[in-house]
Amino acid sequence: MIPVCVLTGFLGSGKTTLLAHLLRQPGFARTAVVINEFGEVGLDHELVETSDESFVTLQTGCLCCAVRGDLVRTLDGLLRRRDAGAVPPFERVVVETTGLADPAPVLQALMTDAAVAGRMALAGVVTTVDAVNGAGTLERHPESAKQLAVADRLVLTKTDLPGAAPEALRARLAALNPAAPVLQADHGRIAPERLFDAGLPDPAGRMPDVARWLAAEAHAAGPRGRGDRHDAGITTFCLTREKPIRAVALALFLEALAEHRGADLLRVKGLLNIAESPERPAVIHGVQHVFHPPAWLARWPSEDRRSRLVFITRGIPRRWVELLLEALDEEVALAEDPRP
Repeated sequence: MIPVCVLTGFLGSGKTTLLAHLLRQPGFARTAVVINEFGEVGLDHELVETSDESFVTLQTGCLCCAVRGDLVRTLDGLLRRRDAGAVPPFERVVVETTGLADPAPVLQALMTDAAVAGRMALAGVVTTVDAVNGAGTLERHPESAKQLAVADRLVLTKTDLPGAAPEALRARLAALNPAAPVLQADHGRIAPERLFDAGLPDPAGRMPDVARWLAAEAHAAGPRGRGDRHDAGITTFCLTREKPIRAVALALFLEALAEHRGADLLRVKGLLNIAESPERPAVIHGVQHVFHPPAWLARWPSEDRRSRLVFITRGIPRRWVELLLEALDEEVALAEDPRP
């Protein structure tokens, strides 16, 4: 599977500067970068090896291409050209969204579209945050809060400029997304490897760092971990369950969430103890109405076998989610009980 990192952030938050630096780093080699317009990223022409209408290959081994209409068609075209040997054999992909974009459709495409989902896997969401204007942007533009809330990594930019208030902004970010580590870019410079280690656990590869990906403790005990309201009505909380969950109850639960509150379900992550498979935990991941098929790990990554579900929502009450799961699990238990 080729890991895909989604780079998002509001207009002027520093995505262009960050990308321009990354494209020049040896540690970024064998990376394909999908951007909206080449003009948004200043490329040093001395680094350019070849280019055509849609692709620019750099001497560092990076490949840049522009979105031509639909993102899925662009990614599928990249894979076809890679298979044919027409482009370098890239090992990861970075998708940069526009400053006003909702990242959810990008994540959903990576999770479900047959053209790419079988060969590409989400490797995390990185959101850039302007240390000068970030707080004001959050006040005026609710979409920026969503970009921050769904992130696996947050990158503070422009911390060297007059008016920057990185420490005050860090407190705001911790309230909005307590689980995402906050990194700091120095004039757009940051080590590439720090951005590419937050993806979905890979059941077929090495034992993944599920704890870091899930970050359940941060959502449970962070500044807003109890589901308090904050920017744009976004709430974060973690449900922990000692009792195993029946597979049918889980399926009904996810279906009900997507059908009734999908628009407000920004992101869901979970490591679950399924009653029918107690030795192999299930990993789930959802974005609004779309849930990735459960991935089954070969074994539990630790002695803790509790189910943990992390929610990032827009105004969905924690208690409503708890009651829904309890009711469905009880209903399935009654249906399976053979006693009259």
